[in-house]
Amino acid sequence: MNFALPAVVVFALLLPGFIFRSRLKRVERTSLDYSPFGTVVAEAVFYAACLHGLWLLVAAFALDLRLDLVLLLSLLAPSPAPMEAIRRLAEHPAWLEVYFATLLVAAYGLPLLWRYGVTRLRLDRWGHWMSPLARFHEAPWYYLLTGADFPPEELPDYIRVTAVVDVGKGAVLYRGTLEEWFVNPDNGQLDRIVLSAASRRPFERDKSAEDAGDEQLRFYPIDGDYFVLRYEHMLSLNVQYVRITEQDGELPSEEPASA
Repeated sequence: MNFALPAVVVFALLLPGFIFRSRLKRVERTSLDYSPFGTVVAEAVFYAACLHGLWLLVAAFALDLRLDLVLLLSLLAPSPAPMEAIRRLAEHPAWLEVYFATLLVAAYGLPLLWRYGVTRLRLDRWGHWMSPLARFHEAPWYYLLTGADFPPEELPDYIRVTAVVDVGKGAVLYRGTLEEWFVNPDNGQLDRIVLSAASRRPFERDKSAEDAGDEQLRFYPIDGDYFVLRYEHMLSLNVQYVRITEQDGELPSEEPASA
């Protein structure tokens, strides 16, 4: 038991850091985390130290409670000393329960608030001074397919997607308005996209200089409300961010958005 108790204590101390780290990151693979083990542990230890430091400061200034370092080291010592430390802890179990309960709740909730604030204020967009700290580097599809790199006042009204798909007898060009997209939870790769107002045409029927203005005539509408394309069947993918502008005395017009 003397050897098992230090491991339990270390696990309890580091658990908030691992929870905080897992909730803080926006990643497009959810089943597996391929980060190096040393990186995972180092980040978890750092977050755990920050959380414990903050909670100890609150306990000291608000509740006049201080950390008993001798008691903590006694719990980590492989000797009969932990028994005395356990008896001392048993005298005030409520404070220990409140400390770890609130700490675990904060480790789960604070990253959600941080991510909401970053996304809401667009602090992670490319070029923002907080981007190196706030950007979700393991979510490239999120930035490509949501327009998250645009300033709030220049957000696109919708995203138009054009994909070249190999159907066996030749390539077909599909296009439509992006409604939703999904990634593979195992590797974070794009799995499928959902389009509305979809249309198609054979790839070889590309526009020439004469019929450049007859784009609508070259595409055939696809019946249905939504059209699903799997990424594994795509040869290429084009993404266009579109804003609807309105000028005095003129009908609303579409123009490509630029970040």
